[in-house]
Amino acid sequence: MFDTIVARSNEIADDLIAVRRDLHQHPELGWEEFRTTSIVVQRLRELGYIVRVGKEVCEEAARMGVPPAEELESAYQRALQEGAPEELLEAMKGGFTGAVGILENGDGPVVGMRFDIDALPLAETTDPEHFPNREGFQSVHANTMHACGHDCHTSIGLGVAQLMMEMRDQWSGTLKLVFQPAEEGVRGAKSIVAHGHLDDVTVMLGSHVTASNQCNEFDIYAGAGGSLATTKLDVTYTGLASHAAGAPEKGRNVMPAVATAILNLYALPRNSQGETRVNVGVVHAGSGRNIIANNATMLVEIRGANTQINAYMEEYARRILEDAGHMHGVECEITKTGEAISLESSPELMERIDRVAEQVEVRPASPNRLISPGSEDYSFMMDRVQSNGGQASFIRILVDSPTAGHTVTFSPNEDAMVRGVRMFVGTALDVMALR
Repeated sequence: MFDTIVARSNEIADDLIAVRRDLHQHPELGWEEFRTTSIVVQRLRELGYIVRVGKEVCEEAARMGVPPAEELESAYQRALQEGAPEELLEAMKGGFTGAVGILENGDGPVVGMRFDIDALPLAETTDPEHFPNREGFQSVHANTMHACGHDCHTSIGLGVAQLMMEMRDQWSGTLKLVFQPAEEGVRGAKSIVAHGHLDDVTVMLGSHVTASNQCNEFDIYAGAGGSLATTKLDVTYTGLASHAAGAPEKGRNVMPAVATAILNLYALPRNSQGETRVNVGVVHAGSGRNIIANNATMLVEIRGANTQINAYMEEYARRILEDAGHMHGVECEITKTGEAISLESSPELMERIDRVAEQVEVRPASPNRLISPGSEDYSFMMDRVQSNGGQASFIRILVDSPTAGHTVTFSPNEDAMVRGVRMFVGTALDVMALR
């Protein structure tokens, strides 16, 4: 069984690369992954999966950080122009992207797998030595880039779908492949959980490629590896415009509120129980140099080593943001646009992943060797499965890249996708194998 996984994963390597490069060249932001979803749906149906799409995937009320209607429509039209079938896109109107592929194969465990599909709002480097530029598959979408490896994740997911279908005579149970929209900003997973897709899952797997200087020694790391809980807040201050010289006293200036908020957010008291983070990533304010600024928006994120520490940080941050508005006589509105709880992988499943890795010629890192303090809303999927008595784990797939994720020069080595396929298929078959 494991020998077959190794052999077939090697044989589909060129296909994995071709899919990944196509997706890399056509990146789409969260809730706008119309073309990407259509590719996933078509392939899953070709393979013989039952496919959920559109409002069958995400609970509408639980979606977070959905872009404005005009932005969604622009992305929809672009996907049409780039060849996505209109009959598939129709179900996704309004940003209902993502898909769930289901393969029912007799009695047995229900194994779920998550693959995220969205890109980041970054302009890919034009450096001719950047690998995608050199090979001719750089992003053709302005200010949008697969700078976090989700193109690789999607390709891995389709490779897993193929091998699990090919090897269905060797296992029994049900497989659920979740192709998740809007992981960036931790906006999408909660709505999939709310729709009930994971309520019957007994074993859940998710992964992420991670740039690491240990990639020459190890291939994967079972577990979350220092991931943090997080909350994303969009903050709006509203004041009153006035002439900056002629009548400044008649205005209500949002600029002092913004400045007060930023300085005090970065001075937030830390917590002795674990790591914390705070960042103000974007600020837009005012309309002219001689006008009292009457509006401002801030994009803020808070993180904590666990859900409780993150809640402490969020509560404190909200007080700072609101009090800065009160201090300077302007209105403050705070909207939560994304969140993730802490990732706690099931120890027994982590041990199984390590055992499987050795069987499929993948080098596992020993526990606690890798710390990667990002955040993942896959945590909601893990929590639902574990709360129902099942097991769930995260897998870091270590890659070699000139720079880390979320940079314009991120470029993971493509052969890591083969190892990703091996880990998902190997672990699933180890759980569901006919014995």
